[in-house]
Amino acid sequence: MIVLAVGQMNLSIGAIGGLVAIVESGLMVSYDTPVVIAIACGLVLGAACGAVNGLLIHWTKVNSFILTLGTSYVFAGVNLGITHATPFYHIPGAVASFGQARIGAFPEIAIVTIVLAVALAVFLRQTVLGRQLLAVGGNPVAAALSGLPVRRVIVTAHGISGFFGAVAGTLLMAQLGEGQPTIGVTWILPSFAGPIIGGAVLAGGSAPLLGTVFAMVLVSLISDGLILVNANPYWVQFFVGALILGGVLLGRVRAVGLRDVFRLKSTAPPVTDRPAEEPVPRRPAEQK
Repeated sequence: MIVLAVGQMNLSIGAIGGLVAIVESGLMVSYDTPVVIAIACGLVLGAACGAVNGLLIHWTKVNSFILTLGTSYVFAGVNLGITHATPFYHIPGAVASFGQARIGAFPEIAIVTIVLAVALAVFLRQTVLGRQLLAVGGNPVAAALSGLPVRRVIVTAHGISGFFGAVAGTLLMAQLGEGQPTIGVTWILPSFAGPIIGGAVLAGGSAPLLGTVFAMVLVSLISDGLILVNANPYWVQFFVGALILGGVLLGRVRAVGLRDVFRLKSTAPPVTDRPAEEPVPRRPAEQK
């Protein structure tokens, strides 16, 4: 959502989360690094990977879709190079117990999500950089002409995206109780489904945080509900894809109207039955 707010994309979000989970679990298991230091290193790594995406996009002017697709393979390659597709087992019990801990029926890891969502809302609505981020997404040319720091805004947006990917990788590692190299492989579709269904505009300029949270809850409920009713798991992708298409269509209708979306209103000039009047030839004297 935060990258879509500046009119760009981040296809490397899953690769960043997987790399961070592997680095953190590897530090804790192989090097006996304290939990706090290992997690701090992972979160810094995620933010740095996102910032690198932003810097490369700004310097090279390459489309964010293509560039982050390339960096996703780079991050995933480092992941596999470190692990050789072998998980890191036996992470510290404090991390695994936090991933499974509950307050009644409420999981404790959800507290992290709520706190970060509130912090992001405050950042977007109450800080200068957050308002600049939405302004650059709304009209980057006008923002540059107005003197806004476009490069800093883009790097910040991608850095925040990488940080949130790192947090997600850390939480999933804690929930699984091990550092799996496959963490983040399936995150690309949900990372777009949430903001699009929640009302984000692909052109940028909007960050519907509450709508994105509710959309992700809806996607999760549909996925889990289909599993609980013993539905074919392959149909989960169909329903999520249908939700994305519906969200994009509703956003388009809200932007231009229903008639323009379905071409119900003709934009051609009106046609009359009266023939065009031919010009009357003038005599030579009148021409002179």
